[in-house]
Amino acid sequence: MVDRRQNILEAAAKSFTLFGYKATTMDQVAKIANVGKGTIYTFFENKEELFKEIVSDLVQQIKHVAVEAIRQERPFHENLHAALYGVLDFRKSHKLAIKISQEGREMNTPAVKEASNMLEAAVMSFIRQELEKAIEKGEIKKCNTEITSYVMLKMYVSLVFDWEMEHKPLSKEEIADIFENILITGLRK
Repeated sequence: MVDRRQNILEAAAKSFTLFGYKATTMDQVAKIANVGKGTIYTFFENKEELFKEIVSDLVQQIKHVAVEAIRQERPFHENLHAALYGVLDFRKSHKLAIKISQEGREMNTPAVKEASNMLEAAVMSFIRQELEKAIEKGEIKKCNTEITSYVMLKMYVSLVFDWEMEHKPLSKEEIADIFENILITGLRK
């Protein structure tokens, strides 16, 4: 039996990926899902609710990527680098995440801005938890984990995405070295 709700979610994700949030209509989603528009409204109140559900799933996927990168036997900075690079690599290759980022920059659509904030908040929360664990283990000195997680994420995003707009892309090793020299060294006890 076909799960109509899941079918609608997949169709909506496809439409948001192809056309963006602003240009996606419930008629398009219905056509892609091969259901009547009314069927969509039996599961979702509006386009915003449908989009939030899809973004929530994307957040869960990102969290999974980060958690899977952690290895107990590795030091904090290696785990953090692996998790951040994995998340950003996922974001870079996941077409919906790319579209959200692009539409957020170009159109500043409120729902897309909220989605971008949800994605960023999930990654910052993960970094913050890893910082707190490293502080408890004595791997790093005490710091403001909220500000530090923000700086770490922004630095990573800048090195992975922004840098290559005008320069040769950096390798994982180069990013890890920069990260180590600028941030991790300052956090060590």
